[in-house]
Amino acid sequence: MVEQADWKNSAEMKKTFRKADVVGKQTVFDIGGNKCRLIAIIHYGARRVLVQHVLTHSEYDRGQWKK
Repeated sequence: MVEQADWKNSAEMKKTFRKADVVGKQTVFDIGGNKCRLIAIIHYGARRVLVQHVLTHSEYDRGQWKK
């Protein structure tokens, strides 16, 4: 889905992934039946998604990924 996408901004991305949340410059995706979080930076102009973290729900809640 991501490889085929041509999103121009976060509003377009959210049409594909409704539960994704933009947190600062990062985008948080719920994956694995809401058991895990994938944190990425999306460069819309370059059509690139850079995965920063894949965390369990409890690791995500600790907030270390925000630093």
